[in-house]
Amino acid sequence: MTRPAATPTVQVDDDRFRVTEWRFPPGAETGWHTHTMPYVVVPQTTGTLTVETETADPFAMECTASVSYSREAGARHNIVNDRDEQFTFVEVEAKAAPGS
Repeated sequence: MTRPAATPTVQVDDDRFRVTEWRFPPGAETGWHTHTMPYVVVPQTTGTLTVETETADPFAMECTASVSYSREAGARHNIVNDRDEQFTFVEVEAKAAPGS
């Protein structure tokens, strides 16, 4: 990573879900990662984040506080806060249901 790291705080991690709050100070990034589970993101801040992928040029993703979005497992990216203010979101990852 060439930027400061975003701070993840795991709030729930049980057999069904992992819920993580991500706090991005100005200029911070998640670092490259691959999602191994389907997930939902609930932005706590309105603004734009930069999404870096291995297959396309970086692009701006508009986020609105409390307006969730979902993605399938397999996404590989780095999320960057290019803003001058902190950005926060909550990520809910869905684990396999017991017995499935």
